[in-house]
Amino acid sequence: MKVAIIGASGQLGSDISKIFGDNAFPLSHNEIEVKDIDSCRRVLKSIDAGTVINCAAYVRVDDSEDNPEEAFMVNAIGARNVALICNENRMKNCYISTDFVFNGEKKKLYHEDDSPNPINIYGLSKYAGEILTRNYCMKFYIIRSASLYGEKGSSGKGGNFVDWIVEKSSNNEIIKVVDDIVMSPTYAKDAAEMIKNMIEKEIPYGVYHVTNQGYCSWFEFAEKIFEFAEINAKLSPIKSDEFNIKAKRPKFSALDSPKLNSFGLRMRNWEDALKDYLGEKGYLVR
Repeated sequence: MKVAIIGASGQLGSDISKIFGDNAFPLSHNEIEVKDIDSCRRVLKSIDAGTVINCAAYVRVDDSEDNPEEAFMVNAIGARNVALICNENRMKNCYISTDFVFNGEKKKLYHEDDSPNPINIYGLSKYAGEILTRNYCMKFYIIRSASLYGEKGSSGKGGNFVDWIVEKSSNNEIIKVVDDIVMSPTYAKDAAEMIKNMIEKEIPYGVYHVTNQGYCSWFEFAEKIFEFAEINAKLSPIKSDEFNIKAKRPKFSALDSPKLNSFGLRMRNWEDALKDYLGEKGYLVR
């Protein structure tokens, strides 16, 4: 049975497609439009897929503040459309969400059962997508991941943080990175492998957190990148309010996965994942 992957040309979607291999049915934006329920019905009904993984997303956090309609059309209405068609055809529906559904005020690791309270349009649109997914489809997985980096990079964000920070280091300039936002950096390939494990193991439907274990600030993440890749760079910490950004970010949105772990599924530490990514990209690693 095939697994349909919506948003297969994106950062996470491309890795999921690779992980499923011959069982993947990758769907790019040119092949399916999640904002259009007729497109969803026509495409998803035409393929023999038992599971649909919806990676389609409007991920531009700051642009979402100026374009809330587009953010909600993709992240919420799109999720509803996919959920409806999956339910009609008795398909499993896997919706990819985000740590930005939390406001960051807990200041401790967020578990799957913690109550979301987004503080920006992007997070709000993704939380709406979560609600619509579980309300319109009986067989659903809501998977919250965070701070993804992968081989493909995020087209909506112009790449990924790891590649960006390494590239900046070659310019011999002072690199300013925020040190007051804490998150769980996650290797997209690791997340893809875990999603495949969840589906194949047929764990109970519900909400799960899929991130590499542990957490750090973006500044600490940059430090580790340079340490592992043996790069001498000028790194300077900066506070998030010094950046001219439109959307508020949760100051602490690190995720824990006790629910996932209870089924014998555990992600590796973010530092080990980062070392592997740097090695696969051809950077020098200790």
